[in-house]
Amino acid sequence: MSYYRDTFIEIDLDAVFQNVVHLKRHFYDGLEVIAVVKADSYGHGAVMVARTLREAGVSRFAVATIDEAIELRENGIREPILVFGSVDVSDFSVVSQYGLTITAYSFNWLRNALDHPQKTPIPIQIKIDTGMNRLGIVDESQFREAVRLIRDNPHFHLDGVYSHLATAEEEDETYYRMQTDRFEAMIRGIDAKGLLIHLANSAGSLKERPACVNAVRLGLFLNGIAPTPAIKAGLPFELKPSLSLWTKIVQVKTVPPHTKVSYNGTYETIAETTIGTMPIGYADGYDRRLKNGRVWLNGGFAPVVGRVCMDYAMIVIDRSVEPGTRVELIGPHIPLEEYCGWIGTNNYHATCAFTDRLPRVYKRHGEIVAVVNRRPQIRL
Repeated sequence: MSYYRDTFIEIDLDAVFQNVVHLKRHFYDGLEVIAVVKADSYGHGAVMVARTLREAGVSRFAVATIDEAIELRENGIREPILVFGSVDVSDFSVVSQYGLTITAYSFNWLRNALDHPQKTPIPIQIKIDTGMNRLGIVDESQFREAVRLIRDNPHFHLDGVYSHLATAEEEDETYYRMQTDRFEAMIRGIDAKGLLIHLANSAGSLKERPACVNAVRLGLFLNGIAPTPAIKAGLPFELKPSLSLWTKIVQVKTVPPHTKVSYNGTYETIAETTIGTMPIGYADGYDRRLKNGRVWLNGGFAPVVGRVCMDYAMIVIDRSVEPGTRVELIGPHIPLEEYCGWIGTNNYHATCAFTDRLPRVYKRHGEIVAVVNRRPQIRL
């Protein structure tokens, strides 16, 4: 056993595989799929998810930082990896060493970057800011000049152009149309032959897309998460969540009426009550803001009561429940979206918040194929 507390995240890699196969078949025929596995694949585990996606035919990946890209490279992912985030020119030797594609997100950054050549040409994708107002080149003339500068420099290679949608999941497409129109207009100003052109995230990938686009970026969808219930309901197949969260009860105690439970006494028993203590808390990412939550055990629901502690959370249970009883916190009976409602956030924030104190247990064809527990691996 490679972890020492009966609390863990389980990842169903079969679900990951099936999700991308169905998505490619129904929506992305003829398009390149870029798997976005940043933030440890939204908390699911970038390496194991990427390996599974590669089996499903995905041949490009994207991350937020150089560090995330290096993790993939060191674990055998040899396909192209795009780094979305800002990269300092002092790190170009590392970029070159690991064969990464980086983002030109401003004209000033690009001019500085071109003065730092490496022995091996570095692939660059230009990011256009079409309305997110975060990173990206806004001015059309600067964009065209950026294309020219990269193509004229033998130490760099123009690999693609992309932008990011701000409102892709919303039903009102006014802002979405503004961004796609702006993107198309800027792409028309260059020779885009041979370039990877992409704009859509998971939600945007289902909408009508510009004719110039030849790739889509998928993040949430890969792990069976939909941006909104309406998007999920509109899919012609079942999107299968890959993540579930489990623990076991470590202590059972029966307390009298008017007993306060957990910090600040926010919950008080009315009658004699049996309390089960679970070894999971907000240090694991099980959110302290949780209100009116519940878990599933022994064939039924049990309410979470009192404040979630750093390392523990308490539930009201039947007297027959014994220590060691398995508890589902997220899974077949408690969808991730339901948990998100209790803590007041969205699904991708919730999974990213699960910390590395939770081991990830990976299953394929019903069998455990890997366990990742990062805590014992840390050496200072």
